[in-house]
Amino acid sequence: MNMSVYLLFALVLALLIIAYLISVLRRVQTQLALMKDALEDIKNGNLNRRVLAMESDMTRKICYGINEIAINSQSRLIQQKQSEQAYKRLMASLSHDVKTPLASLVGYLEAIESKLVVGEEKDEYIHVASDKAQNLKHFVENLFEWVKLDSGEQIFRFEIFDLNELSRNIIADWIPILENSHFEYEFDIPETEYSMRIDATAYTRILNNLLQNIITHSGGDNMALRIFENEHQAKIVITDNGKGISSDNLPHIFERMYQCDHSRFAKGNGLGLAIAKELVSVHKGTITVDSTPGTETIFTILLPKAL
Repeated sequence: MNMSVYLLFALVLALLIIAYLISVLRRVQTQLALMKDALEDIKNGNLNRRVLAMESDMTRKICYGINEIAINSQSRLIQQKQSEQAYKRLMASLSHDVKTPLASLVGYLEAIESKLVVGEEKDEYIHVASDKAQNLKHFVENLFEWVKLDSGEQIFRFEIFDLNELSRNIIADWIPILENSHFEYEFDIPETEYSMRIDATAYTRILNNLLQNIITHSGGDNMALRIFENEHQAKIVITDNGKGISSDNLPHIFERMYQCDHSRFAKGNGLGLAIAKELVSVHKGTITVDSTPGTETIFTILLPKAL
């Protein structure tokens, strides 16, 4: 009697287990069919497709993985579209920045070649044409620099340099330019040696872009460059007494191609400061700006002593 009860109990238990397994297998089969359909949808470009799964499902990790793939793919697609739109805007802006001064340059040169201007007026036309050619040259240099940075093709060579000596050498080339631009200047660079690993070409470009920005756009007549150092980092502070930057424009000035009609950057192509920021980042540093409109603008660069 007891044996019959045990056998019956075992049979019922076995049937329950079999029924449970069949239920699980059917659920798995249903999930596999859903995953197959979802993968087909994703393959065909429907990145909004998701596979729903309960916490108890054996296939939940696979479902979550498929959903994560779809989300990541969707995110990359959005970034790609945004990048394409940004490049379209970039190309439109570049077209304007090149065509306008180029047409003007050609006009001046044609007037000279056709002898429409003579004497002092001709000399003035040659001077203006030379300035416009130099501006185009600087623009193309900045453009190539940005393209290399943006594509990751820029090669950097980090070596041990005395930051103070390198800074003095860079500044020496700017003194006649500042004087010709009627700028008063002050440089406070420590006489002591401060060795650190930097890319000399990139550091030169950083200072050049910031100084060129002051001369071209600040509208001031006084600038200063000071370097402060400790065992952890170097701080380069560059100030000018120009018209400054409004609070609305201040957060955007390091953005590529950013311009604003009423700011100090209205004449520029919006690449110089963007390049400077990228090159500072390559050195694991930071660059910030503070400005009081009508009073002063302060650029501050922090470069860690050890990369």
